[in-house]
Amino acid sequence: MFRAKRADRIKIVWWDGSGVCLYLKRLEKARFCWPRIGHHRVQLNAAQLMALVDGMDWKRVRTAAVKPPDIVG
Repeated sequence: MFRAKRADRIKIVWWDGSGVCLYLKRLEKARFCWPRIGHHRVQLNAAQLMALVDGMDWKRVRTAAVKPPDIVG
C-alpha cells in the first residue's frame, strides 16, 4: 500500500494468485486518514482496509468477536 504526500491518493498492489493487481483511488474533497509519514509499518484487517478505501477513519473500526452457534441443524 502506498500513499501520496498530500494523502488524497492511495495505491494498493497485491498478488491475486495469477498476477499482480493495482488498485488506485483518489479522493476529490477529502483525504485518507494516515499515520504520520515515517518508517512505520501498519497492519490493517479487512474491515479497516475497507474503511480506509472508503475514506473513513480506519482507526475507529473494530472487529467484533462472533460467537459460533451452540446448536446447528
